Amino acid sequence: MKKRISTLLVLVLLVSTVFTACAAQKTNLILATGGTSGTYYPFGGAMAQIFNTKVENMNVTAQATGASVENCKLLGKNEAELAILQNDMLDYAYNGTEAFSEGKIENLRGIAILYPEIVQIVASEGITTVEDLNGKKVSVGAPGSGVEANARQILEAADLTYDDMSVSYLSFSESADAYKDKHIDSFFVTSGIPNASIQDISTQNPVSLVSLSDEAIKGLIEKYPFFVEYTIPANTYNGQTNDVKTVAVMATLATNAEASEDVIYNITKSLFDNQAELASAHAKGAELSLEGAINGISIPLHPGAEKYFKEAGLIK
Repeated sequence: MKKRISTLLVLVLLVSTVFTACAAQKTNLILATGGTSGTYYPFGGAMAQIFNTKVENMNVTAQATGASVENCKLLGKNEAELAILQNDMLDYAYNGTEAFSEGKIENLRGIAILYPEIVQIVASEGITTVEDLNGKKVSVGAPGSGVEANARQILEAADLTYDDMSVSYLSFSESADAYKDKHIDSFFVTSGIPNASIQDISTQNPVSLVSLSDEAIKGLIEKYPFFVEYTIPANTYNGQTNDVKTVAVMATLATNAEASEDVIYNITKSLFDNQAELASAHAKGAELSLEGAINGISIPLHPGAEKYFKEAGLIK
């Protein structure tokens, strides 16, 4: 009797082991986003929900981080498999420039453009071109930020440097306060539209935004391929009665070279197949488009994303 029971127990264990081995294993991924009060974190959560419900055996967790610079480093060290970050920061990290001048992160790979983050130059009366900033008091964003890098690049296109003006390094909200108090004449913002700090100003006073010339836009895109041309529609802000021509960097979904081709293919496919559902979960999802999915990615695409875009006819 004891022998029969032992035999049955062995059989049960063997069957259990076989079924456990055959069961599909979940793929667990970390999606690095940004601060909980920003756009990246909730948008990342909405994307993670798409991946987890539309891709079999997928478990993506959206994680709050310090945003673009930190996310590049997390991908580089494989401490996150996915990340939302600005495409200009991806370019700097891959090529070892700007905030990454101490070392390249060459295993970064692009997946898809998500939505634009537009360079906006708020200016007081009498400032209608970038060249008019000469001799003025200008906030160029927080030190070492993506905004500050964009400001330098745009000033350079107008043959201006910080030596030609009085420069302050202020955050969006600090810039808005300084502008309202007339401590500065102009400030740069790189963000989605409408920007809350600019809206705050426009509730009290009409807002004037500086347009870039066609020549400046062409030169910027040629030198910095992460820029794309963008037009801010008239009446985005109170008092802004004309369209404003400028450039934008792009919020981008990225990964690293270590990520599985099949996993990234499935992630990419589910993102675009379920764009309408993403748009209903977060407003920025409405700005995702297959047509612009690689416009502004200046680093190599991940093979999984490339495979999907070839199937979709976006690339050959």
